[in-house]
Amino acid sequence: MKKTTLVFSTITLLLLSMFYASAQQQERPTTLFSKIDNYLNAGVKNGFSGAITVIQNGTIVINKGYGLANKDMQTPNNPNTIFDIGSNTKQFTSTAILKLVELGKLQLDDPLSKFFNDLPSTKEDITIHQLLTHTAGFTESIGRDFDEITEAQFFKELFASELLSEPGEKYAYSNTGYSVLGKIIEIASGQSYEAFLNEYLFAPAGMKQTGYLLPKWDTKRLARGYNRNVLETPPPVTRYQETGDLSWHLKANGGINSTQNDLLRWHKALKTNLVLTPESFRKMTTIYASKPTANYHYGYAWRVMNTKENALRISHNGSNGTFSHSIIWYPEEDLFIVYATNANSAKVEGLAYVVEKLILDENYSPKPITNNVYAYAIEYIREHPTDTSKQLFVSLQKKYAEEYSKSGLLNTLGYVLLRLNENVDWALEFFKKNVQRYPEDGNLWDSLGDGYVANDLKKEAIKSYEKAIELGYNDSQKKLTELVKQ
Repeated sequence: MKKTTLVFSTITLLLLSMFYASAQQQERPTTLFSKIDNYLNAGVKNGFSGAITVIQNGTIVINKGYGLANKDMQTPNNPNTIFDIGSNTKQFTSTAILKLVELGKLQLDDPLSKFFNDLPSTKEDITIHQLLTHTAGFTESIGRDFDEITEAQFFKELFASELLSEPGEKYAYSNTGYSVLGKIIEIASGQSYEAFLNEYLFAPAGMKQTGYLLPKWDTKRLARGYNRNVLETPPPVTRYQETGDLSWHLKANGGINSTQNDLLRWHKALKTNLVLTPESFRKMTTIYASKPTANYHYGYAWRVMNTKENALRISHNGSNGTFSHSIIWYPEEDLFIVYATNANSAKVEGLAYVVEKLILDENYSPKPITNNVYAYAIEYIREHPTDTSKQLFVSLQKKYAEEYSKSGLLNTLGYVLLRLNENVDWALEFFKKNVQRYPEDGNLWDSLGDGYVANDLKKEAIKSYEKAIELGYNDSQKKLTELVKQ
């Protein structure tokens, strides 16, 4: 063979190998898109509603919405739909704290006594680090997200409450601890919590649709909530706007709203050290605390672990029952997943982790997304009278055996109907069935009393409340007293 022919053949083989390698790189994102998209599309008919974003090796694999953001307006979800991200708010709080450290405004070992006066002695030495790692000992919450409470009253009650453990002793997830961090951010910066986040985190990252009240929200993009695809709620942002503020029960630990596209900008800002130095990012993603009963390790507002391949994986979830949100990030592998739903249920809450497996395991075949038990039952009762209840119970036991085996299912279904103020006769059927199955549960007899009240059956309600009290459920006493007076 001539030398020129040999050289030509070598070059040809090299070019062909480069072509096939390039084609394979292009094919994988396309194949992944189809796998993820087909899986989620198939779930829409069974109530899936939300959005998924995956970026891998700098390439967006998928960034798409599914189902409806607003059923009345038939507005579809998309990458610019605004979702409540729940406890993923905490990573903004931890980032803000680390930014204040960089600015020389505080130190991670600063005690609470530096920021708050007249603290009980048991809380004076709690550090910022302990708050960030959920090891301060504070309880998870002292009220519900939208309960009205003044700032002064919130911190008075919290600091007067008993610690779950000695500071630094053990991990115990605490929303209230992150509310304390939010107040520390305000004290150290001289700005409101949201104003500081907006100036030092969101604005530099280009995030214009993230926050509580400060963004100029595009109201057409606000997702309504559809708890279990049954209970409808307004967008959380509209609730903040109605009051002009939000409770410290929620501030800094949850409730921030954002879009898929804004969280891509957030990912880029962290990845390129736009908002934090590499050293601060390392601190945020270092394991400091662990939950002994599970493979659960915590950094600063991130769940941190090393996979069996020794790859760093950081993640976090957030949920208020109606909205659910997940972020999974492999910084060293350059894989980032963001998932949001406005119709949360047990069937869809963990879909980010299904998508993760689809990406990392080519042989993984997930179970299809199925209709959640509450939506299934409500659809049935809207089309059938109560004399078909036996058929429904048989169907629930067959299709949803695990859920049906617990008393909470029928109890919750009954109260969902009472909240909807429809088919209250069916609610009574659920409560009756439950006390037949669990006759020694006073709580269920109390629920049966509520069902009788909703159906204007006073005598039966009184007997049910009396039975609940007899079984030790004393919360029925107030209801019984009020009912007897009528």
